[in-house]
Amino acid sequence: MQANRIEKVSGGHPHAAASAGQGEFARGWTILLASLIGIGSGLVSLPFYTFGIFAPHLAHDFGWSMGEIMAGLTITTLALLVAAPMAGLLCERYGARPVAACSLALFGLSYISLATLDGSLTQYYVTWAVASAVGAGSLPITFTRTVNRWFDRHRGLALGIAMMGTGLFGIACKPILAWVIADYGWRTAYAALGALPLLVAAPITLLLFRDPTTADAGSTSTPLTPLTGFSRGESLRQWRFWLIALLLIPLSFALAGTPPNLESILGDRGLDPATIIRLTPLVGLASITGRLAGGFLLDRFWAPAVAFVILSVPIASCLILSAGNLQPATAGIAIFLIGFALGVEFDVVAYLTAKYFGMRSYAAIYGLFYVCFTIGAGFAPLVFGMIRDAAHDFSPALLTCAVILPISAAGFLFLGRYPRFS
Repeated sequence: MQANRIEKVSGGHPHAAASAGQGEFARGWTILLASLIGIGSGLVSLPFYTFGIFAPHLAHDFGWSMGEIMAGLTITTLALLVAAPMAGLLCERYGARPVAACSLALFGLSYISLATLDGSLTQYYVTWAVASAVGAGSLPITFTRTVNRWFDRHRGLALGIAMMGTGLFGIACKPILAWVIADYGWRTAYAALGALPLLVAAPITLLLFRDPTTADAGSTSTPLTPLTGFSRGESLRQWRFWLIALLLIPLSFALAGTPPNLESILGDRGLDPATIIRLTPLVGLASITGRLAGGFLLDRFWAPAVAFVILSVPIASCLILSAGNLQPATAGIAIFLIGFALGVEFDVVAYLTAKYFGMRSYAAIYGLFYVCFTIGAGFAPLVFGMIRDAAHDFSPALLTCAVILPISAAGFLFLGRYPRFS
């Protein structure tokens, strides 16, 4: 039992603090680079930002409904209920690098196989189940575990930089995929996406990404984050664990339903395809901005308060997108606001996990939190699609999310002070 918790007060000369922060980035920049590329090429990015691009083509070629297509994300959710905790346990046992590299390679191969779809929904769903199972090691569970070890004073900013990969991918993928699909077809686009984790991210992870060693701890005056904290069993007996877990389900639902359906939402509001292609990359740009701003704030203010403020911002997005006669400028504002919040959510969960439960069983605990996240995020696109099929409008789903967001985000305010572990 971790009974020897103590409250620490940071002190020291301000120049020493600045030097310590600079030392963290000097020694850990390769870790951040590998994490940025790995997360941006992994399971958390590729499906989330590209489902809406492929959906119209799959519907046209195979006659599938929007609900049937978006059910692929629900299959991903169901697979991750088992795969995400397993990825966390494998990281604890074998280390982050082999788990991440193998997962990225297998995930890339699975994604390439989507190019062979022949109109069978069974094949489509099985492929997503396999891709999710083998790709779970590419989730932030793996990469943030190591980033948290290398960074302490500037942990929030480091997590934000590592998670920027999702935003960078979101900016680049939509116009590039639109060009590839227009000139070479959607099958080639699936193959090109799969090559990214297989041929780029996996090799870079093997070369640059690693867990810190005792030699690293002794080679610099900036200390590494120790492997102290609660065990998995001790964490499961704490009310804070269950509060965070319960809040993540509705919160992730409210945030994750819109982006995969964004092209369809904007199309329903009368925007032409060319305008939609110009606007949707704003999600990625806003995500990058949110990650950097959120990381900066997490290092300086109480994380639950930061989470409450930023995760409540997309209320405005839901209200704007639910209204009729949407103008491009207004749509851009709505897209930016929801992308800004999406850029913070994963970082907040990683930060809260390290702060409230320590690093002793970080990957296992984060893996369980990720299950809660995927339950909400995985079912959201399906529910949005079903509502669209039934009501011929996304407005009921968007207005529901506008109510869910502030209530769920406010729950973080009950977490209290950070425990510190000796």
